[in-house]
Amino acid sequence: MYDSKHRLIQHTRSEVMQIGVPRENWPGEARVALVPASVKKLIQSGFSVEIESGAGSQSGFPDDAYTEAGAVILTDRASLLSGSDVVLRVRRPETAEVSNLRQEAIHISFLDPFNEKELIGEMAQCGVTSVSMEMIPRSTRAQKMDALSSQANLAGYVTVIQAAYHSQKIFPMMMTPSGTIRPARVFVIGAGVAGLQAIATAKRLGARVDAFDTRPVVAEQVRSLGAKFVEIDLGEVGQTEQGYAKALTPEQIELQKEGQKKLIAVSDVVITTAQLFGRPAPRIVTRDMLLAMQPGSVVVDMAVETGGNVEGSVLNEIVDVEGVKIIGQGNLPSEVSRNASEMYSNNLTALIDDFWDTESKRFAFDPEDEIVQAAVITRGGVIVNETIAKLHS
Repeated sequence: MYDSKHRLIQHTRSEVMQIGVPRENWPGEARVALVPASVKKLIQSGFSVEIESGAGSQSGFPDDAYTEAGAVILTDRASLLSGSDVVLRVRRPETAEVSNLRQEAIHISFLDPFNEKELIGEMAQCGVTSVSMEMIPRSTRAQKMDALSSQANLAGYVTVIQAAYHSQKIFPMMMTPSGTIRPARVFVIGAGVAGLQAIATAKRLGARVDAFDTRPVVAEQVRSLGAKFVEIDLGEVGQTEQGYAKALTPEQIELQKEGQKKLIAVSDVVITTAQLFGRPAPRIVTRDMLLAMQPGSVVVDMAVETGGNVEGSVLNEIVDVEGVKIIGQGNLPSEVSRNASEMYSNNLTALIDDFWDTESKRFAFDPEDEIVQAAVITRGGVIVNETIAKLHS
């Protein structure tokens, strides 16, 4: 049904919109979709909230904190899913759980829609309105909803802390009676949200930082953080409308490898952040580069979950290559799950607030809205996102 402004009105069963938050069942996932502060805000806005028992415990939010905020704690997961008008999660659901959602329910989480064809098909078949948080566009209005950026920011911080822990060298310069310790040298490859935070964190710890990105436009941001921007001539490069780096040609990747090879060899820590949205990560650090590094050096591969930037990196493992440690930790934001949950919860609350029609007490999704067009994947029994729909045709 559409209103007078031709916006799709999401039906509800009653005047009170029920929000449900199930416990994350993804292995190793410690985050929760809503924190108590957001629950309180949503209840004040007229929603009712149900939380599966234990959903926030790994992030430091016990059931009592949710009860105090006004939420109802449920132990029956199936009941929570089937009784909710809106289901909020961090990770995508298991395909088998989609049928537990009621028809026309709204499901909001990271969905990985480019790779989860069966899941997206099931959501469409079950009549679920699915919103994919990684598809939120990078625009001024959507900035407060941009969960990819909020989580990448924290991931960039975590990479540096992990590198510092595993490094045999301290990051800052120290002048002592026993002699002067030179600062560790850190090379960050990729200056997106995660890379910039890694640069900033490494600089705070006192390291000497070099950084490279295929987008020359970010050079000034790198320099503003006190790092040196490495110039490598790759020919014509650029970024997408959403601000992501464009994929390089095989020839450009080889130029990048050759240009960064000498710097990698003299670095104590290398952090790689290069990822391509919806595609495997490019391989930009090879074994011969690792062998040229000093024993005791550390390489952190932030892209390990999507194939890895570093030859030999293994998801959730630390691999030793001739004395060089390759850290392949996945789900980095979950390592700081309390702050990650707070930021993600704020992203979800901002999205809900933006699309909630206070007069009709319903969600209103304008088909012409840029956020709706980008992030709503299924609705009304079909796949409505044009890009994802083409993958299913």
